[in-house]
Amino acid sequence: MSKPDILLFESYEAWDMEPMQSNFTVHLFPSSGICTDLDQDTRNKITAFAFKGHSKLGAEVIDAFPNLALIANYGVGYDTIDIAYASSKGIKVTNTPDVLTNDVADLAIGMLLAFNRGIVGAEAWVRSGKWAADGAYPLQRSLSGTAVGIAGLGRIGRAVAKRLQGFDTDIHYYSRTQKETPGWTYHEDLVDLAKAVDVLVVAVSGGPDTAQIISKEVINAVGADGLLVNIARGSTVDEEALIHSLKANAIRGFASDVFMNEPNIDERFTKLDNVLLQPHQSSATVETRKSMGSLQRDNLLAFFASRPLVTPVN
Repeated sequence: MSKPDILLFESYEAWDMEPMQSNFTVHLFPSSGICTDLDQDTRNKITAFAFKGHSKLGAEVIDAFPNLALIANYGVGYDTIDIAYASSKGIKVTNTPDVLTNDVADLAIGMLLAFNRGIVGAEAWVRSGKWAADGAYPLQRSLSGTAVGIAGLGRIGRAVAKRLQGFDTDIHYYSRTQKETPGWTYHEDLVDLAKAVDVLVVAVSGGPDTAQIISKEVINAVGADGLLVNIARGSTVDEEALIHSLKANAIRGFASDVFMNEPNIDERFTKLDNVLLQPHQSSATVETRKSMGSLQRDNLLAFFASRPLVTPVN
């Protein structure tokens, strides 16, 4: 029996490619980025996408594949996929939640500690010989005992908050509705949350509903002694307002794994010394990437076996 035809976006590790090729007839999205570089017969055969990457997946691509019925996304965020259009065409979408929660939360804590304790600069201080020549590194900031706000208390936001409990922090949070929590303080307004804490961690989901939710007003409320940490999406922050505040030292600092226009981020970030920049690598561990690939394949296999999808979005 012939294997079902799927279209892969971007490259996969061997541990994903081998089972993909074992279960499916795999076609690669053209490196040109032009759908019609695949012949019409091939496009007619493809009924599912194994989608990966941060490029936009909208009507133009979807319409080039007349028999497309499933978009299996590699990742928890799916804001680059036009869900409304896919749904209007009867196309199902899946993602890979939960399996990357721990690694994303771990990186949030890692960035927070690295910024507060000046770990990157202190390491350079030792390597440059300044420790011997100039003495002790400048004093940094504690995390333990501070007030930390979480914007978005979904899976990842809650995982960040749980880790922060180990540092005896005073945890505050914002979400659409108040959650069942172990004594954490709820704020129904982001500006109020930002004013109340020393550190604000952004963990909301991406998409149009949260575009620039960390507005100029929220950034101003973080204040000159406050730190902003973003592990959500670059679209959630008003980057123009943020860069202005960072240049003016109206905010103590910014640590982020996500940006607008990745990987071609606003070069002004790279000129600042009160930022910690990461290359969107929060889920980039061997263990998590294997789990993400496995869950993506589970959704594909369920679809072709006419079983319920494992982690449907729509």
